[in-house]
Amino acid sequence: MPNQESSRSDPWSTVVIALTLVLFLASVFVKGFTHELLLEAGVFLVSIKLILMAQKNNLSAKLTGQRLDRIASLLEGIQNPPALDRK
Repeated sequence: MPNQESSRSDPWSTVVIALTLVLFLASVFVKGFTHELLLEAGVFLVSIKLILMAQKNNLSAKLTGQRLDRIASLLEGIQNPPALDRK
C-alpha cells in the first residue's frame, strides 16, 4: 500500500495545473466562446493528463524500488546465512 507521502501531489505539478487553468480561462475571456474553445480545452486536458501520468509513473517507480530493495535484502540473507553457534 502506498504511504501518505507518496500519494500527495507534487507542488510543482499543482502550480503547472493552476497556471494552465488560468491561461485557459484567460483565453476563453479574450477569444470568447468560439470554435477555438475546443482546441483550448483539448490542450488543457492533455496537459493535466500528462501531469497525472507522470505522478502515477513516479509512484510506480518508488514502489518498484521498494520491492527491489526487499528482494535484494532477501537474496543477501540467502547468500550470507547467519552463523549458528555449535558446541
